[in-house]
Amino acid sequence: MHEIEPYYNWLNFYNVAEDPQSPYHGKEYNHDLYSETIYGYYIDPAWDFMGSETLYIKILFADYDRGFSIIEFIGEWNDTINNDIMHLKRNIIDHLLINRINKFILIGENVFNFHGSDDSYYEEWFENVEDLDEFSESGWIAGVNFPDFIIDELKNYNIDAYINLGGTLQFPRWRTMMPYQFFNQIDKVIRYRLGS
Repeated sequence: MHEIEPYYNWLNFYNVAEDPQSPYHGKEYNHDLYSETIYGYYIDPAWDFMGSETLYIKILFADYDRGFSIIEFIGEWNDTINNDIMHLKRNIIDHLLINRINKFILIGENVFNFHGSDDSYYEEWFENVEDLDEFSESGWIAGVNFPDFIIDELKNYNIDAYINLGGTLQFPRWRTMMPYQFFNQIDKVIRYRLGS
């Protein structure tokens, strides 16, 4: 697991530690020290702790003018025991919402398991992106490249009512794109799905 790194090639465009509006502004990374673990397995030091012992993230890109963020995940998404969605919503998403982000691309190809529970935080997040403020267009949440069995579990807990998943959002070549190209492709898919 320690060999799975968050995507680095967009660091020239965006660095979460250098973004004054980021929840990780000023964080210093020691790429020689492996200290964070998921179930006893060390993970790459570039992943960021967001309150969960089993799920880590990396904000790969954020544009506050266009109102979108791209977040990569690693680990087990466990709402049953760790209430991971609460940690994500309160520690990261709420911070981004305050800074007028209302379109979220969640990259889930390194999510290994999902254990669902109550969907109230997902519902709250969905309502937040729909009605961020009077000046913003309606937002959305897109889950990209989640494994099929994870999508099935998310659907079992009705999470697909809040997060767009599967089908044309399985986008294996996203790393070949620049961040704006990637966002534009996902935005196009979501607009098509929403009929706008």
